[in-house]
Amino acid sequence: MLAATVIVKPKKTKRVARGVATNELIFSAYQATNDMVLPHILKLYVPEGSLVADVTYGKGVFWKSIPAGVYDLRPTDLRTGVDCRKLPYGDTTMDCVVFDPPYMHTPGGTAHQNHQNFEHYYYNNGTENGSKKYHEAVLDLYFKGAREAYRVLKFEGIYIVKCQDEVCANQQRLTHVEICNELTAMGFTVEDLFVVLRMNKPGVSRMLRQVHARKNHSYFLVFRKAKSVRYLPPRRNGQTALHLAEEKPRSTSRS
Repeated sequence: MLAATVIVKPKKTKRVARGVATNELIFSAYQATNDMVLPHILKLYVPEGSLVADVTYGKGVFWKSIPAGVYDLRPTDLRTGVDCRKLPYGDTTMDCVVFDPPYMHTPGGTAHQNHQNFEHYYYNNGTENGSKKYHEAVLDLYFKGAREAYRVLKFEGIYIVKCQDEVCANQQRLTHVEICNELTAMGFTVEDLFVVLRMNKPGVSRMLRQVHARKNHSYFLVFRKAKSVRYLPPRRNGQTALHLAEEKPRSTSRS
């Protein structure tokens, strides 16, 4: 006896496959220079024509691979008389802020002497810090710069931060983690993280014994100024107070 033939009807679905197969994507890690990576970040997060403030412009190395006029760029640093902690822009006026301070602090004398050229290069560490030294001074600059960036950014604006971890006083300081923790408390949301691997090998003039792995990578951190969180100063017990503002859910319909 022959078995009955079962006809299976194709399942109906409203989903339509779009796009093309490609590996020409923006990736999270590059062995490259900063000016080779920044265009990828901007392409992903900052539309052309956006008003962008690079508050640690220096010699403009970040922008070497980006044609002039693609963005409405406002380049400033201490050499131009603008401190990243006191920007000459109104509240909620910028689409994007780019921040790249020195990754180490030079308090004077011979401490981090080889790093002074880097600080001079970016023209953004000219203000003395009498209360904090070394890594704490680095974080202080990052945090104060972030508060000012938060002020001038539009809601949903993008904050691009360059940083590098370091060993200070024989302790590992994961700078990118410390920055993410503080900035999320301010009201930023973490959008992305890009790892930049050096093109060459860093070295030292004299070494008796290596204790820690030498850092040969840095980070671009990408934050967005959230609509729903307002930053309040830390409470006396050191905890940060957050006020969650009411926000209507976004419509999923498209015109």
